Amino acid sequence: MRSGNLGENQRTHRVLLVACATALAAAITALSPRAARAGNGNVTPPPVPPGLEVTGSTAFLEGHAIGTQNYICLPSGSGFAFKLFTPEATLFTDNDKQLITHFFSPNPNPSDFDASGKPRIRATWQDSKDTSIVWGGDATAATHDTDPDFVAEGAIAWLKLPAAGVQEGPKRGDTLTATTFIQRLNTSGGLAPSTGCALSTDVGNEAFVPYTADYFFYK
Repeated sequence: MRSGNLGENQRTHRVLLVACATALAAAITALSPRAARAGNGNVTPPPVPPGLEVTGSTAFLEGHAIGTQNYICLPSGSGFAFKLFTPEATLFTDNDKQLITHFFSPNPNPSDFDASGKPRIRATWQDSKDTSIVWGGDATAATHDTDPDFVAEGAIAWLKLPAAGVQEGPKRGDTLTATTFIQRLNTSGGLAPSTGCALSTDVGNEAFVPYTADYFFYK
């Protein structure tokens, strides 16, 4: 009976976390200025810190993301730390139409398998209409920026990621298959909590942190 109550309490706690995250994401969206964005056509990225520029490719798609950065408390070195296990976000067009879904998933590109021969888990963007997919590669120190002249206080870093793999949709949808780089800019929120992951009893704690961002896709 006790274990049943514990399971129910855990489910209730998770539902409350998601509900709070959704409400906070809506609040962030209402308070944060949105950059001009587009589903297609003319796309003009904002100025970025050195190292985040994309040369040799042209921005062709932009979406404004609303969602959460999801963390789990795990052992880290001699202590404990929140680790990102997936983002959960939806990207929208200028007309607030759903454009892309953003999450983590295995990249099936064989050149991106790990040493054990398994696909690497990568940041993933999937077109909502034709289901084409692009997977992002690694961010380096030079392409991961928290410069306060650009990045808002309390916001996750701005990023530039190379494409690590692409995939057409089942009906040969190809919106994202020409992608060479992805930028994450104009971020708000999303940082891991500073509390709740300090003790062994905290391991397994999850935090769903609301964030917004503008994503730019280049080809």
